Amino acid sequence: MKNTLEQRLQKLKSNRWFEFFVITVILISALKIGLTTYNLSENTLSILSYLDVSITLFFLIEILIRFFAEPRKRDFFKNGWNIFDSLVVVISLIPVDESSTALLARLVRVFRVLRLISVVSELRLLINSLLKALPQLGYVVLLMFIIFYIYATIGSFLFETINYELWGNVAVAMLTLFRIMTFEDWTDIMYETMEVYPISWL
Repeated sequence: MKNTLEQRLQKLKSNRWFEFFVITVILISALKIGLTTYNLSENTLSILSYLDVSITLFFLIEILIRFFAEPRKRDFFKNGWNIFDSLVVVISLIPVDESSTALLARLVRVFRVLRLISVVSELRLLINSLLKALPQLGYVVLLMFIIFYIYATIGSFLFETINYELWGNVAVAMLTLFRIMTFEDWTDIMYETMEVYPISWL
């Protein structure tokens, strides 16, 4: 009988309609969290609180289905996404009231949206690929830091007397270069330095 129940749960877990329903509940949860940031009437807040309880209970049932559908229960916790989902669900059980844990409970409810990654296999594949690429991306960040550092040092030496707030030291100069890179009023910075050094645009 245990195997029969396990097989049924496995079939339910892999059912496309069940997966679609889980995704729908996660999206409803995300919308519900967004709605709570607005000024709402007491009746609406009461409805949303009941909805939150229902969503939390559904997530608890869903994680239990996935756990009991696993042939070897220890293997369930070998998957990082299962651990993440379990933590989010368990912490979501903390009631949102005026206690000191209320903020933690609200923050975790925001992270329930991330459960989409563990449910949608394509998103899992994308995240895993990004994690594998992180070591190479680290070298890109290092190269960018070196370039920024060189130009920030030069900028600090040349433009400190023009605008100390933007070029006073290498740290502030790097922040100024980041501002230029993101096109945040970069022309103001360029024209200011060009008044003294016409080729500073280089």
